[in-house]
Amino acid sequence: MKLWDKGTKMNQNVENFTVGKDRELDLQLAPFDVLGSLAHCKMLASIGLLESEELALVEKELQKIFTGIEKGDFEIEEGIEDVHSQVEYLLTQTLGDVGKKIHSGRSRNDQVLLDLKLFTRHQIEQVVNEAKALFDLLIENSEKYKGALIPGYTHLQVAMPSSFGLWFGAYAEALADDLSLLQAAFKMVDQNPLGSGAGYGSSFPLNRQMTTDLLGFENLNYNVVYAQMGRGKMEFAVVSALSNIAYTIGKLAMDACLYNSQNFGFISFADEFTTGSSIMPHKKNPDVFELVRARANSLQVLPTQIQSVSSNLPSGYHRDYQLIKEFFMPAFDQLISCLEMTKTMLSNVKLNESLLDDERYQYLFTVEMVNELVLKGVPFRDAYKEVGALVESGKFKFEGDLKHQHEGSIGNLCNAQIKSKLEKTLEAFNFEKIDQAYQNLLGRS
Repeated sequence: MKLWDKGTKMNQNVENFTVGKDRELDLQLAPFDVLGSLAHCKMLASIGLLESEELALVEKELQKIFTGIEKGDFEIEEGIEDVHSQVEYLLTQTLGDVGKKIHSGRSRNDQVLLDLKLFTRHQIEQVVNEAKALFDLLIENSEKYKGALIPGYTHLQVAMPSSFGLWFGAYAEALADDLSLLQAAFKMVDQNPLGSGAGYGSSFPLNRQMTTDLLGFENLNYNVVYAQMGRGKMEFAVVSALSNIAYTIGKLAMDACLYNSQNFGFISFADEFTTGSSIMPHKKNPDVFELVRARANSLQVLPTQIQSVSSNLPSGYHRDYQLIKEFFMPAFDQLISCLEMTKTMLSNVKLNESLLDDERYQYLFTVEMVNELVLKGVPFRDAYKEVGALVESGKFKFEGDLKHQHEGSIGNLCNAQIKSKLEKTLEAFNFEKIDQAYQNLLGRS
């Protein structure tokens, strides 16, 4: 069954090529297709295209289909093209001609776009939850180890004192900024395209604001041409935000790989969190972080992949957009798995808290000595040369105290302010409103 079927038999090779991976990917869209249909049918009844008795029958059957999806009983049957066709097929099998009425006032184009937006809102919520869990752990570790000093590096050369607290907190604040970008992308997603049809609207007196409210959208894609032009653009904005999170996680993973090596020895993990070598019995390899790094790198390519498919297309729908689903939909699970495994590893990390006892790190404190001289009235350039001469002669030794107290430094991490930054971003997501809208459609409120 195809929603566009006119009774002409299609060449099998053409059909297989054009369907692509839709049947496989569409199983993930199934609950959202049903939710969209529930809202659409309520709207159709409000404008007289469904009788109240027909609406009650359709709602009951769609809610039954949704329950089947939740239980894992839903499938796209052989010979049925996609999830949209399967849902309509199930309705017509049960309700006959009433089931055939639900496509009035919509096209498969705005139906697909709606499903993708509902799916994306849900997936963004999962990413936000996992990122928040990792953020909380980073802040917790930052506070716990704020007094544990480590060397800071520039050019991979020993530079100035840092701390585990500063290191953990840096990645926490990075995630806070990453979620700000994701929230901006979410605002683009959280606009209702239903009613745009094939991109040119409908002669039916559709109530698009009604479906917007029923599905918990914050806003409408008002212009029907732009609603369809948003296909590809929406995915590009979202994966750009996801790739930003991946950038942060990939950099953290690279740090962890370095810090876990014998030459650094900053951190270590129990045997059950590392892998061994088939030939070298001493090896404890940080394979989890290496794979996180690789997956994070692959996620950062996605914006370019999506842009390469969609950027030179004119307005209106084109089948090219179908390929974007194959890049886009799996990206969420990839990123979520990276966030989950990073949290698992950092929940079980062992820190070397006596690093600076090692003589190799003595020059970390050259700037501290320069600053102490400046505070005693020595001009900075003279103090710089004086300390440099001590280093060259091998006589440098620092025995003072660290006095880093400004905002965001070793002695003043500002973790409370970083948490506040994240909380303001999280408040801007309307996940509770969306969930309540869905419960209302399903008759569960």
